[in-house]
Amino acid sequence: MRGFLRSINEVKLVRRALLFAHQTAREVPPGTSNEENGKLEGRHDMKIGFVIFEGMTALDFVGVYDPITRLKTMGFVPDLKWELCSFTEDAGDNTGLVFHPTQPAGTSLAHFDLVIIPGGFGTRGLVNDVEFIKWIGTCADVPLKATVCTGSLLLGAAGLLKGKKATTHRSAQAELSSYVSEVLDERIVDQGDLITARGVTSAIDLGLYLCGRLTNEETREIIRKQMDYLG
Repeated sequence: MRGFLRSINEVKLVRRALLFAHQTAREVPPGTSNEENGKLEGRHDMKIGFVIFEGMTALDFVGVYDPITRLKTMGFVPDLKWELCSFTEDAGDNTGLVFHPTQPAGTSLAHFDLVIIPGGFGTRGLVNDVEFIKWIGTCADVPLKATVCTGSLLLGAAGLLKGKKATTHRSAQAELSSYVSEVLDERIVDQGDLITARGVTSAIDLGLYLCGRLTNEETREIIRKQMDYLG
C-alpha cells in the first residue's frame, strides 16, 4: 500500500510540474520573445548543441547529456531537439571512446538556443588552434552557453568570457584567469547567458541545474530522483 501511495504521489508531482512548465511558457510579455529577453525558460521548442572534440573527458559530456535529454524522454519538453557537434569527423576521449557528430563536421553553432561544451586535456592544445576557436566563436550570439571543467577555456580563447565570472577545474584556474574578470571556486557559476561548472563530476550538477533553469525546480527534482543522484 505504501508503494502504491508513493506512485500516486509521484504521478501527481509530474502533473503539477507539467502544468507549471506550461504556465511558465505563457508568461512572456506581449510583443516580446524569450530570445529577446535573453532567456529560454518555458520554451518547448529548444535546440541544444552538445560540442564534442578529440581529447574531451567523456563524463563532462555524458554527465550533462543524460539529465538534459530526460527533459524530452520524460515528457517535460516534448519538442526538445539536440545535435552532437564537432569540428572534425570524429571525436573522443583519451582512452579510445569515440563519439560521432550528428551534423556535418564544422557546421556553425549559431542556430542553437543552448550550446554546451565539455572539458578535457584536449582543450590545452585546442585553445591555440585558430580554426577550431573560430568555430567555437560561432556560438557568440547563442542565448545560453554552458561549459564543464576546462570547456570554459575554449570560450575564453574565443573571446566570449570578457567581463564574466566563471569557474573551471581547480588545476586550470590560473589559465582561466586570463580570460575572465574573476575566477570563482564554486561548483556552478551562473552569469545569465553563461553558466560554467567546475570539474568532471560537476557535469551532472550542471545538467540538473539547466533542467531547473529551463523548466522549474519541481521538474529538476523529479529528474534527479529518477537518476538516483544525491547531489
